Amino acid sequence: MRPLSYARATDVATAVALVSGNPKSAFLAGGTTEVDLIRMGVERPDRLVDINRLPLADVDELAGGGIRIGALARMSDVARTPVLSERFPAVSQALLLGASEQLRNMASMGGNLCQRPRCGYFRDGVSPCNKREPGTGCSALDGLNRGHAILGTSESCIALHPSDMAVALVAFDAVVRTVGADGERAIPIDDFYLLPGDTPHVEHPLAHGELIVAIDLPTLSIARRSIYLKFRDRQSYEFALVSIAAAIDVADGRVAGVRLALGGVGTKPWRARRAEEQLVGGPATSEAFAEAAAVELADARPREHNAFKVQLAQRAIVRGLEQILNGARS
Repeated sequence: MRPLSYARATDVATAVALVSGNPKSAFLAGGTTEVDLIRMGVERPDRLVDINRLPLADVDELAGGGIRIGALARMSDVARTPVLSERFPAVSQALLLGASEQLRNMASMGGNLCQRPRCGYFRDGVSPCNKREPGTGCSALDGLNRGHAILGTSESCIALHPSDMAVALVAFDAVVRTVGADGERAIPIDDFYLLPGDTPHVEHPLAHGELIVAIDLPTLSIARRSIYLKFRDRQSYEFALVSIAAAIDVADGRVAGVRLALGGVGTKPWRARRAEEQLVGGPATSEAFAEAAAVELADARPREHNAFKVQLAQRAIVRGLEQILNGARS
């Protein structure tokens, strides 16, 4: 490992100043992914600024029923917070399914939002990879791409976004709050993740040294009956082949409101807006769910080894919605 310098910040302003003032500095929270990437030579900071002592670990209720989650709150603690599991059960479920207990005890909410892709070509440090070394090419396009994205891809990158938690947050219009050298910002989470296009190395709109301080979940009655389902190669802790965050309101047999977001298929957490638009006002039936799922996946661009994800994602949407309705009837 290359030599690294270390600093510890005790307030947000100092943390931001230490990192923004040095282009080779980086924040260090739980470190569950970052340390691995440094060891592999994928990330190469010269200095780490430890932010674990910052007062950003609370989970607070907002006026009107929303929730504010501190960026340094640990995944395990947040998942078991009663107000979250009651008002946003899909978010709680996504957190619990996202990693082993040991990792959840260390991983921070802000760090999970920014976790890097699990693409083997990105992480091996030597294969051509536009995300790691812009302009070198994408080895996954014609390589082993079973675990890669089918939505939001480009000829520059098909790396999959790996977070479970972020999928559920996208379904419910979370807002990412940051502090940087230029002040505070509130970024809608769907805008927080950028499609690869021709610049796959740019994953977020964050300036260097801009620190995530909180995640806000707005008041949403539909979220109280939500679900997160994860389909993977094994039922032990594993990254999703496909996942779904779903919520639905039905009145007189017709869909009054619906929220859908897919994981395991997109280069960013994928809000299934086409399926939502197709469903609202229509019948709350399995046939209608399947038709909407097909509309959402119509523009999928599978590669040689991951074409199965198209059908799996469609079935995941149907199962998620059916499971909510069946639970309501029981």
